[in-house]
Amino acid sequence: MFRRRRIFRPAPAPRRLRAPLMALAGVLIVAGLSGIGLPPDLMGSAPREQDWSALAAEVRVVDGDTLRLGDRTLRLSGIDAPERGQSCSDAAGRWFDCGAAAAEALSRLVNGRSVLCRVHGRDRFGRGLGRCTAGGAELNTGLVTAGWALAYADDDVAMRLVETEARLAGRGLWAGNFTRPDAWRRRN
Repeated sequence: MFRRRRIFRPAPAPRRLRAPLMALAGVLIVAGLSGIGLPPDLMGSAPREQDWSALAAEVRVVDGDTLRLGDRTLRLSGIDAPERGQSCSDAAGRWFDCGAAAAEALSRLVNGRSVLCRVHGRDRFGRGLGRCTAGGAELNTGLVTAGWALAYADDDVAMRLVETEARLAGRGLWAGNFTRPDAWRRRN
């Protein structure tokens, strides 16, 4: 009788290597999911500080403490400005939208110039947090000096001193009566 010969037959998988290979695959999967051994920026981490800049045509004032730099939104750190629609009174007791006035003050500080910011984190809304300058003028401190923003961080002694100076001089918000922006947000 004539028998057919098989020319190719796959070799059986060695059973003694199966368990170590499965263990190695498991370790690699766990390491990959946890990010061990990967470059830090591959898993979405960003450097602690970044420089953001925008040409004058790309800068938009959102409100008294927020800027749009091209497609990115940045909140000025260490300060708190009134929200648009927040009412304050001037020295004569007339009511006005102090949030819009704070935004206008920030717009005057930017004055159609390019903006450079040192971003050092993000706020709870995902906006960059940073200190910015426009044409050499420091925007964060400038708003507090003009009285259109309050010092936000208790640990920033220099900013607190600038706020005290603006209050004693009766500039901006300090010229009349206002509700602190954080208290106004909690009520609304």
